[in-house]
Amino acid sequence: MVFTQRKTLLVISVLIAIGASIAASLGILSDFGDGSFIYESIRGQAIEIYGKGIYQHMSSDVAIQGIAQDYVTLFIAVPLLIISLIGFYRGSLQALFVFAGTLGYFFVTYLFYLAMAMYNMMFLVYAALLGLSFFGLFLSIRNIFKVQAVAFSTDRLPYRFAGWFLIINSVLIAILWGSLIIPPLLDGSIYPPALQHYTTLIVQGFDLGALLPISFVLGVLFLRKSLEGIIYGTIYIIFLALLMSALSAKIIAMGLHGVNIVPAVFIIPTINMITIFLAIQGVRRLQ
Repeated sequence: MVFTQRKTLLVISVLIAIGASIAASLGILSDFGDGSFIYESIRGQAIEIYGKGIYQHMSSDVAIQGIAQDYVTLFIAVPLLIISLIGFYRGSLQALFVFAGTLGYFFVTYLFYLAMAMYNMMFLVYAALLGLSFFGLFLSIRNIFKVQAVAFSTDRLPYRFAGWFLIINSVLIAILWGSLIIPPLLDGSIYPPALQHYTTLIVQGFDLGALLPISFVLGVLFLRKSLEGIIYGTIYIIFLALLMSALSAKIIAMGLHGVNIVPAVFIIPTINMITIFLAIQGVRRLQ
């Protein structure tokens, strides 16, 4: 298949690969600073600050999770972006879907980093990665919809399973975040302990406001076997497989630092394996 704007997407991909590799490597390797210390937040909560590297002003538990995600970005997402770019250049529709889903991962990752990570020397890199991944995702989706030969083996692709998974997963995570946010509102304390010294709940806000509704709607469209829903849904599942891999890495990292990760250590990797299975099935059935 002949796709359009390949040179533009090549430049975008190379810049993302370079920028993300630098940002992730610094997150993993940087070690300057005096080490952890206790900080009293504006709300009077005692917070352990990480105190090292580019995440030195973040709380220790969040910094540890950020470093874990940097490993996934550097050793899984960047190589997958390059491999899928090569396949896209060779005219593979399957590679284009993987390419789009991987760009979705970079977009959401650096949206979170830009909004949640305490200001550091990578700010402009995060901003550039956010912009590049957004336009790359937009152009790759345009290419998919321009291809008239998009077809799916509907007899074997688990549409119903994928649809119900996206719906149930979005509802369960919304309930989880609600259990974190609503009790303080009811008892008058307002601020959840997980807020720590940050200005707001960034992850929960973006999830509740955008990612979970998107997942729910795509799940419904999967059940209806809508072509648009299947295209966007397949891209979303590929993105989710990468994001859940990062979340699994975060759980493991927290466990290695002595944090109680039960039952998350069983739940998150299970969901991760389901997303990987669905992503593989979705891509394999593309023709």
